[in-house]
Amino acid sequence: MSMADATPKAEALTDLILTMFRANNLTLTWGDRLVAPFGLTSARWQILGAIVLSERSQPVAWIARNVGANRQNVQRIVNDLHKEGLIEFQPNPHHRRAHLVVLTDKGRQAYEAAINAYNPKVYTLAEGLSLDEIRTAHRVMATLRERLEGEIDAEKAAQTPPMNSSERAGLRS
Repeated sequence: MSMADATPKAEALTDLILTMFRANNLTLTWGDRLVAPFGLTSARWQILGAIVLSERSQPVAWIARNVGANRQNVQRIVNDLHKEGLIEFQPNPHHRRAHLVVLTDKGRQAYEAAINAYNPKVYTLAEGLSLDEIRTAHRVMATLRERLEGEIDAEKAAQTPPMNSSERAGLRS
């Protein structure tokens, strides 16, 4: 790739990123309006969805990782869902303090109502787009996500100071 190719690519990617920011904001507003009648927000709906779609009950940290969000933000949302009776905490046999987050019947009903409202809307949004276009857009977004996750992980690793001998010894205790 020559330098001449890099500038148009970088400009096109910048345009895509700016469009993603705008689309994300609009999607969240649209989602908030869609699920408000069920006592949800887009963020709560996303967390309920992560719980529903997981193969088994998970602690907050795992849910946060799966949705690509900050653990503290997910914890706040989970606490709100718990206050509303949409989820409950159950003991985690693998970790005494990291309880498992489990959907209640009320939570499942709210999630299903949101999905039932969503389905006809997504069909309308998909009109005029080919399956190939949607799959290509998904592939581009997934690649960007993976690269950004890799950069963030590399930055975290670079910021973590190496353990000294007494810290390593503490791990063996």
